[in-house]
Order: sequence, then structure tokens, then C-alpha cells
Amino acid sequence: MNVVLMLVFLIVGFVLLVKGADFFVDGACELSEKMKIPAYIVGLTVVAFGTSLPEAAVSITASLQHSNAIAIGNVIGSNTFNTLVVLGASALFAPVVVKKNILKRDLPFCLGITVIMLLLIMTMNNGEIALTRFDGIMMLALFVVFMTASVISGKLEAKSAPDEIATVADEGMPLWKCIVLILIGLAGVIIGGQLTVKGAKELALMAGLSETVVGLTVVAIGTSLPELVTSIVAARKKQNDIAVGNVIGSNIFNILFILGISSTIGTITTDGYAIADTCMLIGVVGLTYLFALFKKKITRSAGIVMILMYLAYTAYLLVR
Repeated sequence: MNVVLMLVFLIVGFVLLVKGADFFVDGACELSEKMKIPAYIVGLTVVAFGTSLPEAAVSITASLQHSNAIAIGNVIGSNTFNTLVVLGASALFAPVVVKKNILKRDLPFCLGITVIMLLLIMTMNNGEIALTRFDGIMMLALFVVFMTASVISGKLEAKSAPDEIATVADEGMPLWKCIVLILIGLAGVIIGGQLTVKGAKELALMAGLSETVVGLTVVAIGTSLPELVTSIVAARKKQNDIAVGNVIGSNIFNILFILGISSTIGTITTDGYAIADTCMLIGVVGLTYLFALFKKKITRSAGIVMILMYLAYTAYLLVR
């Protein structure tokens, strides 16, 4: 009966995810037009913040409960899943065009902070591999810088290229309806994600998987479902800017804000596997950057390669 209940959670959660993401993307598109901000900036900030709330809830709760393996494993696993599967799956529906500003600024920044995370993890604290409170405060400061720079950049881009951004404020739905649509969609995405995670996590633990593997796989995949569904829906609606911005923004949010908050609450100790997994993540982000740099887009063939890479990585996690 317990297994049946968990399966019901999975199904209901997935339905809420799909419909919530549909509303969420529509509301975000309308908001970018009303606010006269490029859609990819909305993806980097509003959409990324919303879809990363499940990761925030899981990692911060895990930190408070001293489940360090899940707290840091969730972030590393989610970012790996976002980069390989969310972008890869989005590219299967339509090649994901990557804007010049993302190639020049946001993707390199995402790669840079992943390297910084590795260096911080490798710094020994009383003989242990850990993220300290000082590390957390530094990451939160970088997060504030990133958010401020993104908003300012969006405003400047809107002024310098007004023809590329919808500027007719009196057409389409009113601003308050955009916000309501975003909130309803976000609620569906978060609740659906939580139900899906609960069902998947319990089923995985019943199958005898360890906490570390659960954090890197089941919990990470489950909390990344909002990003996956939102980006796929955005790609199908030909809103590539939101699809790409959502993934990059979520990865940055996961590292700087979620790990920043979690390690500020208390030192997060981990093991050598976290170093290996972070090195893998750096390679994944770097490879994605090369894919995007080569043709200025993530093609369907690149998407297939990325998904196959994730499947191979997951198989490695299960047997190591």
C-alpha cells in the first residue's frame, strides 16, 4: 500500500509540474514584455529563482538536520542534471539558441563559480573537507553581485536595443494577471516537485540506496524536475531565452544562494566523492560551453550526447 501511495505521489506531482510550468512560462513571457526586460534576464532571475525553490528547501532543511551528504550532493547533482538533461532534452524539441551575452558573461560566470566551489570544498577545515560559514557568506555576496548585475544589464540592453523587446504595454494581459499566472504556475511546479521527490525518494530508500546516492540522483533529479519541465515547455513554445536562462540561472542560484545559505547555517562537511563529482560538474559545464560556443546553439545531436553522458554518470554513481 505504501508503494502504491508513493506511485500516486509521483503521478499527481508530475501532472502538477507540467501544468504549473505551462502557466509559469506564459506568465514569465508576459512579464518580460510588460517590464521591457529581455526574456533571458527573466529566465536568469525570476524563473530560475522559482524553479530552484525545491533545491533550496531540500538543501537548507538537510543542513539544519545535519544531513550534509544530501545538502551538498543535491546541489552538485541538480546542476549536473540541469546542464546535461534539462538543456539536452530542450534541444531535442528544438535547437536551443544561446545569446551572445550568455556566451560572453553568464556561462563563463557559471563555470567560474563552479571552479570556486571546488576550491572551497578542497580547503581543509580542522582536517575535514568542508564548506565553512565564511565560505557561505562569500558565496552569498557573489550572489547579490550577480543578481544586481543581471538586472542592470537587462535594463541597459532594453534601452540600447528597444526593437528587440516588446514595448507595447497596453496589449496582452494586465501586469497583475501576469503575476497571478506566475504565482499559480510556481505553486503547481513547487507542489508537484515536492510530491514527486517524496515518492521517488521513499521508493529509492526502500530499494536500499545510500543517502549520498539518493542525494546525487533521486533527490537531485526530483528537485530539478521544475527546471526540466519549465525549460522543455519554454523550448516547445519557442522561448529559447527562458529555457537557457532558467538552466544557467538555476545553476548559479544553487551554488551561490543555496550552498551559501546552507553553509552559513553551519559548516557542511563532506568526503572525497564531492570533489570528484564537482570536477565532473566542471567538465560538464565546460563541455556545454564549447557546444554552445561552436554553433551558438545546443543542437539536437549535442542534446543526445548530453543525455547519454548523464545516463553514463548515473550508472557510475550506482556502482561506485
